[in-house]
Amino acid sequence: VFLLALSLAFVGKTMSGAYMNSMYTQIERQFNIPASLVGIINGSFEIGNLLLIAFVSYFGAKLHRPRIIALGCTILSFGCLLISLPHLLFGREMVMLFFPAHSSTLPRSLCKIALPPDVSTSPTQFGIISKRECVKEPGSLLWIFVMAGNIVRGIGETPIMPLGISYLEDFAKAENSPFYLGCLHTATVIGPFLGFLLASFCAELFVDLGSVDPEDITITATDARWVGAWWLGILICASLNLLAGIPFWFLPKSLVKEGETNEPEEMSKKSVVLLQENDKNEAKQTMYEIAKGKLYYFIPFLKSLFRNPVYMLFICITVLQFSAFDGMISFMPKYLEQQFGKSASDAIFLIGVYNLPVICVGYFFGGLFMKKFKINIYQAANIAFWVSLLEYLLYFAAYWTVCDTSPVAGLTVSYEGIEQVSYAENTLLAGCNRDCDCPLKIWDPVCGNNGITYVSPCLAGCKASRGTGRNVVFENCTCVATSGFSSQNVSAILGQCDGEENCDKMLHYFLILSLVCSFIFSLAAMPGYMVLIRSLKPEEKSFGVGIHGLASRVFAGIPAPIYFGALIDTTCLKWGTMTCGGEGACRMYDIVTYR
Repeated sequence: VFLLALSLAFVGKTMSGAYMNSMYTQIERQFNIPASLVGIINGSFEIGNLLLIAFVSYFGAKLHRPRIIALGCTILSFGCLLISLPHLLFGREMVMLFFPAHSSTLPRSLCKIALPPDVSTSPTQFGIISKRECVKEPGSLLWIFVMAGNIVRGIGETPIMPLGISYLEDFAKAENSPFYLGCLHTATVIGPFLGFLLASFCAELFVDLGSVDPEDITITATDARWVGAWWLGILICASLNLLAGIPFWFLPKSLVKEGETNEPEEMSKKSVVLLQENDKNEAKQTMYEIAKGKLYYFIPFLKSLFRNPVYMLFICITVLQFSAFDGMISFMPKYLEQQFGKSASDAIFLIGVYNLPVICVGYFFGGLFMKKFKINIYQAANIAFWVSLLEYLLYFAAYWTVCDTSPVAGLTVSYEGIEQVSYAENTLLAGCNRDCDCPLKIWDPVCGNNGITYVSPCLAGCKASRGTGRNVVFENCTCVATSGFSSQNVSAILGQCDGEENCDKMLHYFLILSLVCSFIFSLAAMPGYMVLIRSLKPEEKSFGVGIHGLASRVFAGIPAPIYFGALIDTTCLKWGTMTCGGEGACRMYDIVTYR
């Protein structure tokens, strides 16, 4: 029963983690924040983990482990609820305030609009807000709820793994223990897979689920402004984690060890009485005494670990690998969206399907290889090193699996259609639209029938429009004519122009490359882990593994998403804008530099 409950708890926690990692792009767009801030939100989970990890590792075994796990699951569930709170409380207002409500009934900026002097040329497609009203608008600080929820999630997740595994180890037969751990490892693969599927489903639904008529939404899921129903999946994760915690409330503090249940009844009763007495004696020990006893061994163990060159080198390697992995997994959905023009839903689904099953297979074969050939620590270190190196070198091939940059007038091509990447705002203006009095902050792309995307109908020089909803056609677009397009009908339609046809072929190459690299990476995981375990003395193992986890969180898990996000922000060509004109989330990147 404990194994079944723990497996469900593992599925719940890993599913929540994978779901959140997949949804950071949606959260970035919902709150109109830069990628570096998304990195801080991502790293906040590890901060929550750090707050409790030492306490749980030291004192966990002395306390009622199943109930602490139950409490962890409940706190984890509360953290998920806290993340979705901004939408539950301010959903409709937030969509209106921080995110253009792409309604077909609202006017779009066309060329030669004369604006009254008291009006802010703010890029809102739901009308123009006057400067006086703008002052009253609150700042977009609702993302703090998401960060706080992530910290609480980190706190809740902390006791589940160490206490769950130690409880299993204490009361399972030695020969059954590997099988039980194998069940838990399976759960840690099923969880992320379900998380990716759920994220893919939710990203396809519009954020303002239920209150907006689908016919009124004029953007598609591939648009850089699309926000999926990120809050829905996290509520499902909250429910699952809450349910997973329930069985633990009813499990005893200790069990009779497996295989020892066939004793005479009197003996069983005696052992129960003895266990109860031990519990009482332990309860009499104050927390101070427990801490004092533990700290007595703390400094000598720490010195011993720092003087262990293999262990210290392994920590450095882990920090490097975990930094790369964490930065990549956090921004991979965004990468697929920007490089290959995929929707967030498709990107998340492809990452899950191509990478997770093969990692599972790699772990299995890595472990089987170690067992079959009785690999020693030197051979394991060699295998882990060469296999990891091969994977890193192979990943460089990703630089050639790319599509051509999408032509956007004033950003990636000139208005005449000549290729030139520009980070400056003034290149959005040209002779064909200079008299139109266009707001430059706006991002409402239209596709000219010359195959070039324009940042807005106004910047395309369009003077009229016909049709409604997604079927709006803009006419008399002077900038479409200046690109050398010889046609009487110079028009544009809503949305960016579709990418080239060989883009899908390049995406397949990239996904096959990532599949091969994931398999190679997972093959090296087991030999690498054996190097860590066997470099430690038996009495140092649990402490050594704990310090290793701590180092990878402090030096990789927290900073990596932040500096990866900040680096990605430097490649932004066109920033989105808040209702009152402040800088928001990035709408378009220079994909060559991003790569």
